[in-house]
Amino acid sequence: MSFLRALLCAALAVSAASAAPVRKPKPAGPRPVDLVDPFIGTGGHGHTFPGPSLPFGMIQPGPDTRLTGWDGCSAYHFSDSVIYGFSHTHLSGVGVSDYGDILLLPATGPVKLKSGYHAKGEQAPTFDPSGYGSHFRKDHEQASAGYYAVSLDDYGVKAELTATLRAGLHRYTFERAEGAHVLLDLQHRDEVITSSLKIVDDHTVEGLRRSNAWAADQPVYFVVRFSKPFRAELAVDDQLRAGLRSAEGKNLKAVLRFQVKAGETVLAKVGLSGVDVDGARRNLDGELPGWDFEGTRRAAHGAWARELDKVEVEGGTDNQRAIFYTALYHAFLQPNVFTDVDGRYLGRDLKIHRAAGYTQHTVFSLWDTFRAAHPLYTILETRRTRDFIQTFLAQAEQGGLLPVWELWGNETGCMIGNHAIPVIVDAYLKGIRGFDAEKAFEAMKKSAMQDRLGFAAYRQQGYIPFDQEVESVSKTLEYGYNDWCIAQMAKVLGKADDYAVFLKRSQAYQHLLDPETGLMRPKANGHFKTPFDPAEVDHNYTEANAWQYSFFVPHDISGHMARLGGPAGYAAKLDEMFAAASRTKGREQVDITGLVGQYAHGNEPSHHMAYLYSFAGQPWKTQAMVRRLMNEMYHKDPDGLIGNEDCGQMSSWFVLSAMGFYPVNPCGGEYVIGSPLFSRVTLKLENGKRFVIQARGEGPYVQSVKLNGQAYGKGFLRHVDIKKGGMISFTLGQAPNQAWGSGEADRPHTSVNEHLIQPAPYVAEGDLLFQERTAVKLASPLSGAVIHFTLDGTTPTEASPRYEAPIELRDSATLSFVAFAKGLPPSPKAEARFKRMPVKWGVDLQTPFHPQYSAGGANALVDGIRGGTDFRLGGWQGFLGTDLVAVVDLRAAQPIRKVALGCLQDQNAWIFMPAEVTFELSLDGQAWGPALRVANPVSPKQDGAIIHDFAAEAGGQQARYIRVRARSIGPCPDWHKGTPGASFLFVDELTVE
Repeated sequence: MSFLRALLCAALAVSAASAAPVRKPKPAGPRPVDLVDPFIGTGGHGHTFPGPSLPFGMIQPGPDTRLTGWDGCSAYHFSDSVIYGFSHTHLSGVGVSDYGDILLLPATGPVKLKSGYHAKGEQAPTFDPSGYGSHFRKDHEQASAGYYAVSLDDYGVKAELTATLRAGLHRYTFERAEGAHVLLDLQHRDEVITSSLKIVDDHTVEGLRRSNAWAADQPVYFVVRFSKPFRAELAVDDQLRAGLRSAEGKNLKAVLRFQVKAGETVLAKVGLSGVDVDGARRNLDGELPGWDFEGTRRAAHGAWARELDKVEVEGGTDNQRAIFYTALYHAFLQPNVFTDVDGRYLGRDLKIHRAAGYTQHTVFSLWDTFRAAHPLYTILETRRTRDFIQTFLAQAEQGGLLPVWELWGNETGCMIGNHAIPVIVDAYLKGIRGFDAEKAFEAMKKSAMQDRLGFAAYRQQGYIPFDQEVESVSKTLEYGYNDWCIAQMAKVLGKADDYAVFLKRSQAYQHLLDPETGLMRPKANGHFKTPFDPAEVDHNYTEANAWQYSFFVPHDISGHMARLGGPAGYAAKLDEMFAAASRTKGREQVDITGLVGQYAHGNEPSHHMAYLYSFAGQPWKTQAMVRRLMNEMYHKDPDGLIGNEDCGQMSSWFVLSAMGFYPVNPCGGEYVIGSPLFSRVTLKLENGKRFVIQARGEGPYVQSVKLNGQAYGKGFLRHVDIKKGGMISFTLGQAPNQAWGSGEADRPHTSVNEHLIQPAPYVAEGDLLFQERTAVKLASPLSGAVIHFTLDGTTPTEASPRYEAPIELRDSATLSFVAFAKGLPPSPKAEARFKRMPVKWGVDLQTPFHPQYSAGGANALVDGIRGGTDFRLGGWQGFLGTDLVAVVDLRAAQPIRKVALGCLQDQNAWIFMPAEVTFELSLDGQAWGPALRVANPVSPKQDGAIIHDFAAEAGGQQARYIRVRARSIGPCPDWHKGTPGASFLFVDELTVE
């Protein structure tokens, strides 16, 4: 470089530096950690808990106020006024109850061994003061990051809690001294498989609680040590046993009595382990060697301060910053560390293993968190992301498959899909290493090649028929997305054959996209499901309806858009969804909340949808809707989450959206730009870089963007640009700038461009069940496709008859048909089974069936098709809260020897056998003979699916009409979790001999 040029460059640098705005020091204000409000989400249906925990900590000591029902999932609800004690494990925002292990309750006065908690079904609990528990006042309750305190008014005890990574520390101040004691209850909360208690000395208790709930086999080993000596008594089956020092059983408790003065404090520290008591003791001694409560509290506060300081927010309102940092706090509560201090952990095989070079974790709500929480971790928690993936691979090795929803070493099998796959692939594509990529690929492939949960049909037909597997639409779509992720990993690893196989499979959505409605519609037996109401919540979708799943094609939005008529048609469909009536039909689904039209922000399948307008060239609609959702769905109140938190997903949506971008496709490293909420956000990355998001101006609409000082017109941001550090600057305004980010080259895109498939053809018209004849009309979703068919069971080829006009059927038949189009492989074979009814009986249903459980219509009772053990597949007629009364016309008088009605019980689904079935016979439909009564022999408490025929001997009497009445048991029994709600009757097939 010449001297003159060097001088010129230096001058330009000085000039640029002098022209750059000098940032004034920020005014002093609360640190991010001090803005956290753990009560956000504890009311409404947020299902969070207010107790202390460290970031990703193993232990979560906290108050238990609600032990049952939908809003008792975390064991705490803000609306409650009685605390039953402080357990040491809590789940954040889930939809199924578990945890709440190892309860301690500091108390005074007479000892009470039984809980005062009483609740029925979903009713709010009531308190029986003859049992243990204490009222408390909200103004005497405090919670902050790493600390919780409350006054137990009935006992005169102030309880304070804090935690380390694997141990909890309690401080009890006994304002009243008489009868001071601590109750340790191992029966509390879910079903105990076995438990043990041992009094080690006058300061220490240890033992095991092994329970069955969401996690079918959850062993929690514990050691509890007190700062003062106690006098201990053990209780077995709620009977105190003098002199007993150890016990085993299902109902064990300990009463630990203390000699204290009024105002004196007693400290208790608790160590947990999934391995053994020695592990719990090591965790306790390693992390809490002393009794410094304030020091432990400061350390917990400091741990959260360091974690939350990774994101520095400026601007916005006080409430917005509190919502943001509480959301970040919630996102960092889990997955939880699961290794003891010595590296041992409980594996998926429920055997003890040792983690080498990483930390094993637990609590993976992957159906929720793969969407936003895990992409957020790839930005802010790179090292932990590596640990998560190492955990997945260890679990796959120990349990056979990658986790779906893992909890304390147990695979719960809850929710659907294989969403460890996008987490692994996303991390790998973003450059996160430190795990065996080949081992990961084989684990992903194995999980995708199983034969259960609809996979066999999915591989054979390209989609899952709704009469073979529940939640068929959702599973098809999510399996397809998982397959696309596997294809991307195969491509990077040079596995061309696997790439082709999984890329073809990833286009499964094509088979379920109904050309008539433009929605993802259930299909079986060659037909799209009829009747079809996209607002109806039924068993074909996972916690959703057709609207809420029809836009889940994050990997091929371009292909999906083309099927809907291009960008304009795609945007119009989104408009239709957001403008629809905000009510759902069909099943009551408590997860579906936060409705804007048919968009449901309270549940995860909707979370990416507001960002889809950008793919259609209308990013200003994304900006407006995202800002609306941030403002309307999140508040600084206990009910400030519009839906349950789901282990960080609900909060991660807000964190990412408030920063101005979101991963519509959670795998691959591109984020769609939305509308940043704050004037400045600084991300402090683990690689030492900083990435700054700056926004100037008022309003939700993006006017212009600069990336590292250069004009930036693209509607998406790449992960590599974030990790390199730098700045993205937004200018915002009150009116949309429809030019920015809307051009074809500037829009975000996802597409499948090779190994394309042809969607399956379908039956457009034709009755599957008919009496005389039916005319069958076939159609293909692809314009220009030619359909060939056979009626002899063989697979059609281009030499088979070509479909040109409706096919008339006069007898039962199986119609096979395949679509052919130039440049594409043949479609999967579609098959439709048509059945001519064996009899021409008529049915007069005098009580209407539930619209979701029609079994095909009014003639289902006599169509000759029996329902199976899974009521969700649609083979049974269901009657809710009413008797069944039906009259069957045999069309002619005949001797009747025997008559029977098939019934189903599945009490876990509120379905019970009728209390009694009666049959009456008649020649004219007016005069009825004496009732033939059949009592129910099946216990309503019997678990599982039970099919039973209620049969009566008729003695050969002549009859043309049969009136059948199945009498409901009425509301769900008092002992049932559904009480006092209505029960179901499920019936199918009236048989006559």
